[in-house]
Amino acid sequence: MAAQFGRRLRRGATTTAVAAVAVAALSASQGPGAVLASDGGGGDQRTAGSAPSDDSVATGNSPYYTDLPPLVTPNKPGTSTNLPITGTAESGIPASVLAAYKKAQQSIASSDAACRLPWQLLAAIGKVESGQARGGRVDANGTTFSPILGPVLNGQGFAMIKDTDNGAYDGDSTHDRAVGPMQFIPSTWATWGQDGNDDGRKDPNNIYDAALAAGHYLCAGSRDLSLAADLDRAVLSYNHSNEYLRTVRSWFDYYKRGTHEVPDGTGVVPPSLDGGTDPSPDPGTSPSPTPPAKPKPDPKPSKPGGGSSDPKPSTPPSTPPPKPSQTLADLENAGTGALTATAGDAFAERIKVRAENSLGGPLAKVSVTFTIAGDTDARFEGGKSAVTLTTGSDGTVTAPVLRAGETTGEFTVRAIATGRSLPAVAYTATVTARQADAIARTDDKALTAAPGAEFADAVEVKATYKGAIASGVAVTATMITDGDTPAENDKGPYFKDADGNTVRTLTELKTDADGTLRLPKIYADDTAGTYKLRLTTEGGATVVIELTVEAPAA
Repeated sequence: MAAQFGRRLRRGATTTAVAAVAVAALSASQGPGAVLASDGGGGDQRTAGSAPSDDSVATGNSPYYTDLPPLVTPNKPGTSTNLPITGTAESGIPASVLAAYKKAQQSIASSDAACRLPWQLLAAIGKVESGQARGGRVDANGTTFSPILGPVLNGQGFAMIKDTDNGAYDGDSTHDRAVGPMQFIPSTWATWGQDGNDDGRKDPNNIYDAALAAGHYLCAGSRDLSLAADLDRAVLSYNHSNEYLRTVRSWFDYYKRGTHEVPDGTGVVPPSLDGGTDPSPDPGTSPSPTPPAKPKPDPKPSKPGGGSSDPKPSTPPSTPPPKPSQTLADLENAGTGALTATAGDAFAERIKVRAENSLGGPLAKVSVTFTIAGDTDARFEGGKSAVTLTTGSDGTVTAPVLRAGETTGEFTVRAIATGRSLPAVAYTATVTARQADAIARTDDKALTAAPGAEFADAVEVKATYKGAIASGVAVTATMITDGDTPAENDKGPYFKDADGNTVRTLTELKTDADGTLRLPKIYADDTAGTYKLRLTTEGGATVVIELTVEAPAA
């Protein structure tokens, strides 16, 4: 394997050889690797530009993480690539980061289907560029808690790129720096920036925006990323280095073999990033233990009295460990009851969690993120699917009101300590269908038709629940037989389906905003007589309507 993850290496023959050997080992254990397209550039990077071509890159000659994935595959070939597992293994991708990659793939599949962008390629680049946004240390909207900045591009060991954004993105009004989890230089972002989370902004430090921008950048021109040569050219346009290509390729193959979601803030983080520090080295210094391209200036002379001439200590001074009363040890359910609601209504119960310190007492000022997951359109008040709040002096925090959508069934709400590796607290919520306890016709007209004709008057009913309008209630309409145990009638009046076929039961009918329902046209067959139409609502309300088929009077 390559060096410990987090070690950022400069391009060169040595590291390229190490990466090549590791890739070969990876390929041997995981199956044949794709042939790498020649970039004609050796192992060196070139100066960044604003468009993806063979001589321009997105990352401004910035460093990247050269560690390769484990030689053991995350799952056997053919198994699911969306496993519901939690953990901190290399195959785990933080929830918001994974969601951003998949959303970008879906968006580009709609706008540029010919590109065939796989989300695993975005995941591979995100891993190599920023360790998946520092292990998923992002807020509820997908924005990193602090900017991720590459080194100053001042020509000292890296490309020389003078400021193009007046420091708006990178805080440097003299030179540019690569910005965000996908490491765009400002001039490139100005051309390729996207609004991936629909908040009206294009923020390179937002994983949704950055992932979508990276996807468009990789798909530039007429590339088809299902072709190995086009995929290689796309990766090289992102960072023109054979070593970079090999590293991204190895992670791409690894993620294709299986991955799973882990809570935000719990992804594998390089040691240099642990604790939320800037992943980039100090401005103007080499990003790795190898000697920089240009020698560092002579160190400052030592102070009188001796001591090291290095102005910085070789090891940082130790800091006392936090007190047990200030250490977050657990996040638990603070007495939240059953979460049930009717479609369209607010959940009466509020989700509440409690943060505890190492002594079992309450811990204040702990950031907690509540996230809705699963097949649901339920949302927190304000239409949000995730919110981040802080615990109070009693250690508790309550999520906003949760409102059910129209999708019925179960879903999950997770509460995690933001940026921590503690297990999530999961809550199961259930949305039931709208109900009615009464249903009746809106008029009392006799419903008649001649044999073989259609009924002239439409059947209209209105549903109520506890005397109030019952909108959106499911209704089933069935032509039934007489008797104590009526069944669907095989003769008499009938409906027609979309193909004009005879049907005598209709489902998936719903009342409108006024609680009313107008049935489709009803037709009579050639058998005269009196028949029954039964309408049943979700909730058990029933009405039976008579339909008469008779020849008109002479």
